[in-house]
Amino acid sequence: MSRLWTVTSRLPLTSILVVATLALSVWTRSLWDPLLDRPLNDSVSYGLPAFEQGSWPTVLTGAFFAARPFQYVPILLGLIVFGGFAEWRLGSLRYAVALVSCHVVAVLGAAGLLWLTRDHGYAWTTHLAAVLDAGPSAGFLGAAAAASVTLSPPWRGRVRALLGAYVVLFVIHMGALADLEHVLGVGFGLLLGPTLMGRAPLLTFRHLTRRDFRLLASGFFVIAAVEVALRPFTTADGPFAVTLSPEARAAELADTDVLLGVLQIVLWLWLARSLYKGRRLAWRWAVGLLLVVMVIQVLNLGYMIAVGEQGLLAAGWELFGNGLGLSVCLVGRHAFRNPSPRRARRTSGSIVAPADDDQRSRATQLLRQQGTVNRLAWMTTWPENRWFTPASVSGYVAYRVHAGVAVGLCDPVASAEEDRSMLLGAFANAVHAQGLVPCLFTVTGEASRHARAQGWHSLQVAEEAWVDLPTLDFVGKAWQDVRTALNQAAKLGIGFRIGPLKDMPRGIQMQVKAISSEWVEDKGLPEMGFTLGGVDEALDPHVRVGLAIDGDATVHGVTSWMPFHASGGGDPAGWTLDVMRRLPGGFRYSMEFLIASACLTFKEEGCALVSLSGAPLARTRPSAGDESLDRGTLDVFLDRLGESLEPYYGFRSLHAFKSKFQPRHEPLYLVFPDEAALPRIGLALSRAYLPDAGMRDLVALARSGRQ
Repeated sequence: MSRLWTVTSRLPLTSILVVATLALSVWTRSLWDPLLDRPLNDSVSYGLPAFEQGSWPTVLTGAFFAARPFQYVPILLGLIVFGGFAEWRLGSLRYAVALVSCHVVAVLGAAGLLWLTRDHGYAWTTHLAAVLDAGPSAGFLGAAAAASVTLSPPWRGRVRALLGAYVVLFVIHMGALADLEHVLGVGFGLLLGPTLMGRAPLLTFRHLTRRDFRLLASGFFVIAAVEVALRPFTTADGPFAVTLSPEARAAELADTDVLLGVLQIVLWLWLARSLYKGRRLAWRWAVGLLLVVMVIQVLNLGYMIAVGEQGLLAAGWELFGNGLGLSVCLVGRHAFRNPSPRRARRTSGSIVAPADDDQRSRATQLLRQQGTVNRLAWMTTWPENRWFTPASVSGYVAYRVHAGVAVGLCDPVASAEEDRSMLLGAFANAVHAQGLVPCLFTVTGEASRHARAQGWHSLQVAEEAWVDLPTLDFVGKAWQDVRTALNQAAKLGIGFRIGPLKDMPRGIQMQVKAISSEWVEDKGLPEMGFTLGGVDEALDPHVRVGLAIDGDATVHGVTSWMPFHASGGGDPAGWTLDVMRRLPGGFRYSMEFLIASACLTFKEEGCALVSLSGAPLARTRPSAGDESLDRGTLDVFLDRLGESLEPYYGFRSLHAFKSKFQPRHEPLYLVFPDEAALPRIGLALSRAYLPDAGMRDLVALARSGRQ
């Protein structure tokens, strides 16, 4: 109830219009008794006949009614969805201006056009000139078009394309007076939007990218599928249908085959999806089908001209539309070069081709030689990754492919910042070329800046905690817990041992594996991966493992430390914490003891810093990043996801635990090119972290989030 009140208070005009429309529909009985069949229709509805009789107030009164009872459903939904969107984005005052002006311009503009054209022998306009209409749909559609100016790309273009496609398709195939008004309302709203925001309308042009051509070609076939679906419902008095004789229109409807129509829709949608992914085979099919259809249409058009058959306008429109689609496919042919997924996996160098041990060895060598700014970068050498290594730059981007998304891990690895920026752009181009969505996860502020400079968005997803070793001492009240851990370990005879796990005695290795296995079993969900390593990653010879071990050779706790190679490469400049495991019932202060001992050891070795890594979805402050995103909504989503995972993995508890070491915090980001891909990216990240999770595990996770 409180949420409903919040929305209502944020959208007062929308709420008032919905209530007023419902109240008037009940008071006038038009909610169940059609307005068309009653004298009231002539008093409140607008249209050219009403204006010719001097009923100018109907331009406003008609906005609160519907001609037929069932039309109240789309009208009320439209007021809530389109009108609510416009009021949310523009504010109540600007929304009121847009709603009224778009409605008035659409109604009067349609009446003016019909007055000018009704006596020129065109049956469609002649018919509409005698029709009355009611409802505010032109107003709220126009207001939504005006509100699109407040959106950032690509949402601005998508909203406008959807509105434009809707109004054009319906005016062509349905051809009602309301459809003509919708075209005028949306068109005026697009012009009005910039003016409402204090700037003049500006028509800009830019070169179409490979992604643009894919979207245009895919959209063409989606529209074609919608046209097939609308064909049986096309009215006999539409702008093109009226060019046919009644006998020809009846024959066209009688020849409509439902099964053939469904198959056609399926084919068009398959082509749309495959063209969106840049598939070469789909492009060949699309071009071939369009060429064949257009040849037949040209021959048919010539025949119609020769024998004087009716329907030239409809046939010409279809030929024009197909020619437009063919032009997009031919001009943008370079955007459709992707092989099928099966062939791509067999192609060396493809983004989706599986990696091998040689590529991993090469990535490890590059990281040690080149270095990078991301202190978590050693996880980019883990075997589950794939590696993008362009010939133009000495470096790589580690990534994994899930749910149609190439999820890059950490910053690009290269010694120079310029090279890292070039790697990011090259990786994005290669991923887009393959028809996938690119993103990079747990990147630093540097990569976030580079991504935003290329038009991407960024979203803070974690915070890295790191400790400056040269100034480290355990003096003062803030270090009381750490000093207690060191003192208690000395009293109990627990010592600290560090080194590669694979070089330690087999008995020690078995204890470490047993401790890790028991820890995983207690969580109730599979062990997480991706940015969280386990014993297998700790067995890497370059990784050092810290052990809390007593006089009986019993391991009480385990930590693993990954090397951090700063830009320029060379010996490790520091070490990054990965695995943290404690023996159940063992030394209580194992983790404090292990981390403190490791910090002292690394300080003696001359290292500059220790990173305590970043806990996913755990932050000390609200998310930072791209200000164009809806920060409030995203923060709520991240907080709820963190709450769901907390009972199983304790990320937030771990984040709080690390504060005992007085670390500095540095944000880590998710960078991505398109807000619309966030749900898909979220699915890909969930599969990356929990690749072995089954449906039962995900249901348990969802239930925990509702508790």
